[in-house]
Amino acid sequence: MIGIAFVGAGSIAAYHLDALATLPDADVRIVVGRDAAKAAAFAAQRGIPAGTDDLDAALARTDIDAIVVASPDDTHEAICLKATAAGKAILVQKPMAPDAAACRRMIAAAQAANVDLQVSFMHRYFEEFAAARELLAAGAIGTPTSARMRNATPGPDWGDWFFKKTRVGGGVVLQLGVHGIDLLTQLFGPVASLNATTAILRPERLLADGRVVTVENPDSAWAIYRFANGVAASHDMSMIEAAGTDRFGMEIYGTDGTIQLRGVAGPLRLRRKGASAWETPALPTPPMGHRHHRRWLDGLTGARPPETTALDALAGLLIAEAIERSAATGGGACEVEQP
Repeated sequence: MIGIAFVGAGSIAAYHLDALATLPDADVRIVVGRDAAKAAAFAAQRGIPAGTDDLDAALARTDIDAIVVASPDDTHEAICLKATAAGKAILVQKPMAPDAAACRRMIAAAQAANVDLQVSFMHRYFEEFAAARELLAAGAIGTPTSARMRNATPGPDWGDWFFKKTRVGGGVVLQLGVHGIDLLTQLFGPVASLNATTAILRPERLLADGRVVTVENPDSAWAIYRFANGVAASHDMSMIEAAGTDRFGMEIYGTDGTIQLRGVAGPLRLRRKGASAWETPALPTPPMGHRHHRRWLDGLTGARPPETTALDALAGLLIAEAIERSAATGGGACEVEQP
């Protein structure tokens, strides 16, 4: 049994906690929040034995083997470094940190302490994406040539920190675009260079609590990636769309066909060269997040080798920083540093 401390009680908490509840070898034993009373109330609501605002005390517990970090981006590094020093395995919400330098510090500390450090990229574990990877590996659409990626939501209206440059930089690219970057690099490998532009198209946002905040980070971005293997991809990112995409939308083009993911026709369909109709492969329907968290625990127990999501997250942050550099030069071509 893996004893888990859960740090944070925001909007993403339900995804992790619901998924962990489906796994018999996962036991969330304490919630850590900024306010002890609220953390205790949240823990009680979820059937978790304890809630506290004392991270050090939670990490000192001998029955805690791992932590899930689902707090604001600018808190990730400090929390993860404490967990590393305590010898606890870590699953940290994306983006791993506000910048690549912090990612490097976190990775170095985890490696030095022999602590498993993973970053939560939930979309790569969706059944349709797993199926698309298998189709590409089997040559179902020939050699991939290009792709289109869309990440779009109405944007977060539950917290002002998303919009403050002093709290988190990168805006839509780090809050949303890193999901698409992760999917594309999982399929096509490293990005060699890119052109990008960003914008703040809604300079003020009305929050759910009635406050109006000034938007300091880009809420829209567009990037063209050139992968080292020759594939090209476009990436559209927005946090101002009333409906947005259902998690993401993706099209993959190859020499012998096309794969569409999470489009208007459903989660996955395939059109082979010369075929008269689209195919819609059947997909498993496990509980949301089950595949993701099962894979994390398998890496901790030795059932499977640990993943390399921390290095993947660093690669994504380097792409995000290249997007910012390209946008600052009016969309000029920018090489991407490799981790």
